[in-house]
Amino acid sequence: MLGYWKPVFLFCTLGFAAVASAGEKPNVILIMADDVSWECFGCYGAEEYQTPHIDQLAARGMQFDHCYSSPICTPSRVKIMTGQYNFRNYTHFGYLNPQEKTFGHLMQSAGYRTAVAGKWQLNGLYHRAEGCEDSTRPSQAGFDESCLWQVTKLKAGPGGGERFWSPPLEQNGKLLTTDDNAGQYGPDLMSDFVCDFIQRRDEKPFFVYYPTVLVHNPFVPTPDTIGDAPTTQDANQAPRSKAAKKQNFIAMVRYLDKLVGKIVRAVEEAGKLENTLILFTADNGTNTSITSRWNGQAIKGGKGGTQDMGTHVPLVAYWKGHTPTGVVSNDFVDFTDFYATLAEAAGVTLSDDDPIDGRSFLPQLQGRKGNPRDWVLCHYQPYWGKFPGSQFARNETFKLYRDGDFYRVPQDLEELNRLTLGQAGEQGETARNRLQIVLDAAPPAPTLEAGKNVKQRPTYPDWKAIVTEE
Repeated sequence: MLGYWKPVFLFCTLGFAAVASAGEKPNVILIMADDVSWECFGCYGAEEYQTPHIDQLAARGMQFDHCYSSPICTPSRVKIMTGQYNFRNYTHFGYLNPQEKTFGHLMQSAGYRTAVAGKWQLNGLYHRAEGCEDSTRPSQAGFDESCLWQVTKLKAGPGGGERFWSPPLEQNGKLLTTDDNAGQYGPDLMSDFVCDFIQRRDEKPFFVYYPTVLVHNPFVPTPDTIGDAPTTQDANQAPRSKAAKKQNFIAMVRYLDKLVGKIVRAVEEAGKLENTLILFTADNGTNTSITSRWNGQAIKGGKGGTQDMGTHVPLVAYWKGHTPTGVVSNDFVDFTDFYATLAEAAGVTLSDDDPIDGRSFLPQLQGRKGNPRDWVLCHYQPYWGKFPGSQFARNETFKLYRDGDFYRVPQDLEELNRLTLGQAGEQGETARNRLQIVLDAAPPAPTLEAGKNVKQRPTYPDWKAIVTEE
């Protein structure tokens, strides 16, 4: 296990079913938190946050110390939903090309009923893509049912509003206005939708994708902390005090954890815990305005950046009777791997119209060795804000950028000490050479073609597989 992770759980004797019963397909719930990373969860060594439900999932199941996303939301969401590196299909912030095959389509084809709830933000509203006001896009993306924020309404536009108190939501294509949801808390509405979907009696297995709106800014009170204050859209204004914002952020992390516990209880009450795989992760690093205590040091949120704090995210998995108990895995998981993992869980053999970038980690979830990757690749150009494009490959210890910058990450989380040739020793130079092979097999590093009005951007949909064999 990496030296900079707190060893919360030890490996233990495995007593579990290695595979599901013949022909039985597990239900799957994929929960993805928004803008919060490893330094904010107790099972990963957080010191300021209470996350007992997520910690319990890790204790009863397993956690991965090496899961990697892209540094901001849309690239990560496109990546996890399509199972492809961003160089293949990501062109604009806030946009998923409706022609893309998603894991929603995959699970539908395997006989699953599917649902998505939480933050959508994929219609292309920011650059006014063709069809961006089509409220059926979630259905077209493979989801039978949906309860989402920001499908056809921008936050600041007509009919829009913030996601927390009295939010405008779109449920199964129908707009629920701020008046319709007056006084209600968006995360409660969305999680209620998820729980209702889970608890219905149906012979089909289900797949739930829950990209939460917590804990994205603005940092505002939750139902547990708002007291008697008004719960209109005005309640979505963050306080001016930095200390007050931090306290609201801590409360939001706690409420996120509370909702995870609520969903697990819904599965248990429905009698489906033994046949439901629950996965918890996050889309990218924590907001840069938040600094947290972790394992005796201060960690500044890394959202938007390619340092460890921006790309390294939690992954906790629990499938009663199948996941090993209390195991902390050092195996690498990339966001491209979720699609392949869902396919294997659903008994689907990937075909020519499926992605080639990911590797299934289902065997590890069943206590088997599997085929873990030794590296991850990040091709990052958000086409949003002032973030520059970048490309790197890394293993457990070392990280190599396309421009040659090389770092020993566990001892240099902020990447302040560039390693020159020979400075990393024999182990480091071997890693440098292997990571260079990965980069040499990738397409060119992304260029800076920012600005929301740029219509055409370079993609490489047919690029060969990147180093398929170790």
